[in-house]
Amino acid sequence: MFKSNSLLRLGVGLLLSQSALAESPAPLPQTEFNPAFGRYFAEVASDELQGRAPATVGEERTVAYIEQQFQRLGLKPFGKESYRQAVPVVQIDPVAVSALTLQGGKLPASFAYKTQMMAWSTRMQPQVEVKNSELVFVGYGIVAPEYGWNDYKNVDVKGKTVVMFVNDPGFATGDAKLFTGKAMTYYGRWTYKFEEAARQGAAMALIVHETDAAAYGWNVVSGTSPIRFELADKNKNQHKAAVEGWLTTDSAEQLFAASGQSIQSLRKKALAKDFQAIALGGTASISIKNQLREIDSSNVIGYIPGKTKPDEAVLYMAHWDHFGLDFSRKDDKIFNGAQDNAGGIAGLIALAEHYQKQPQPERSVVFIAVTAEERGMLGSRWYAANPLFPLNKTVAGINMDVMNVYGPMRDVQVFGYGASELEPLLDKYAKAQGRYIAPEPTPEDGFYYRSDHFQLARYGVPMLYARGGVDSVQHGKDWGLAQRRDYTANYYHKVNDEFSPAWDLRGSQQDLWLFYLVGQELANSALWPNWYEGKEFKAARDLSLQK
Repeated sequence: MFKSNSLLRLGVGLLLSQSALAESPAPLPQTEFNPAFGRYFAEVASDELQGRAPATVGEERTVAYIEQQFQRLGLKPFGKESYRQAVPVVQIDPVAVSALTLQGGKLPASFAYKTQMMAWSTRMQPQVEVKNSELVFVGYGIVAPEYGWNDYKNVDVKGKTVVMFVNDPGFATGDAKLFTGKAMTYYGRWTYKFEEAARQGAAMALIVHETDAAAYGWNVVSGTSPIRFELADKNKNQHKAAVEGWLTTDSAEQLFAASGQSIQSLRKKALAKDFQAIALGGTASISIKNQLREIDSSNVIGYIPGKTKPDEAVLYMAHWDHFGLDFSRKDDKIFNGAQDNAGGIAGLIALAEHYQKQPQPERSVVFIAVTAEERGMLGSRWYAANPLFPLNKTVAGINMDVMNVYGPMRDVQVFGYGASELEPLLDKYAKAQGRYIAPEPTPEDGFYYRSDHFQLARYGVPMLYARGGVDSVQHGKDWGLAQRRDYTANYYHKVNDEFSPAWDLRGSQQDLWLFYLVGQELANSALWPNWYEGKEFKAARDLSLQK
């Protein structure tokens, strides 16, 4: 077991010198980071909080619980009197979606909703229509200056329907010199593609679904609830494309065949840097009827003001929300979301408690419990646009989403491995624990872009997303991998993701020590980590630091 005073002495010693970043501290024994962590974990995952869905009784109880903990610990509140940051959200239920009708040449007459295509609108209006919109193939739909890539060059798509491949060219080729090879970049995410299409003025954006490139089957696209959640803004989200959606592989083949093309032939063209958008020789139309409900939700934010540099901040973040109650179920109706993400909130509280027992940090340390991660990372997106500390004064952040409940691990999995200067800092303290850092096992799935840290990263803030991996100290890698597979198959986003007293939380405690030491060094030094050269968020960081 670690002895906390010896670990603290090591941490303080390292904090005294930036040059220590390059050192390799001697391995440390292990200890419990915060003995109350397990209790916090069980409380946040309890039935009493009703699955923590936004805009429900479960939210009110969850937010009140986090507030009470922050107040008990003496954190400064987000506002003058409240820890809550109001987050305006709109729920959009597409109660009627027409077929996607096509006109021109040899085009099919239509594609049916859910079986051949999926479509929705995140505009805040009850009726949305796209009529006779010219169809244009835009390759991967990417504009990436750092990779010398622009699929929209020399084409005007205002008012048109753009069709594109999912993921990015690196995945399609496996060429490590093209984007980042098999590892997905920000530009490969479907969310980015819809955003870029809207920036280009497209009326409708359709992505071709392919299971390997998307990392999930069509059943995930069509089988989940069609209800969308978005941030509500003053212009009613008119900056979004009117319609967003997907085409099945078969539908895309039919569409392309009508213009003498195929997925294979268009992929070959799309992989060339001199690619030019291709007109598909027809038009598309669709109509969607929406029911709208504007709801209020809240982030919960507390902080410790810095002693000498209070305007500079280090962030810890976790999302408090999950899926709430499902009354249509005959048995268990509560989605407790224990691993996802009661453990992260418990870790946030445990870290805040530990910080408050230490000398006041030189920089401010902020603890953010965000809402609506499961609805599209809305709470973190709202915070990024409305931060407590300006983002060019935000040094870096650590996100906790799904804590390790399988005991001590030798490895620390880093999502988005090789991205920023936070990794040498993590590596230093991992080595001090007798551990090593390693890339996530499936970087092609793009998990770095699927949790809250991403919303700050896209503005340039270096964000670390890591957790205990699969190389179990007691049982080995095969066992650890089996636990992760079992969680994904049988617990992830299911009602049986419940807190278990049988869990081995020493792995979480191990990771909390790691997150604390990384954050503590950032909070007590002059370090300003950045993204590595060529990474997609570096330009945003460099620009923000010039202000």
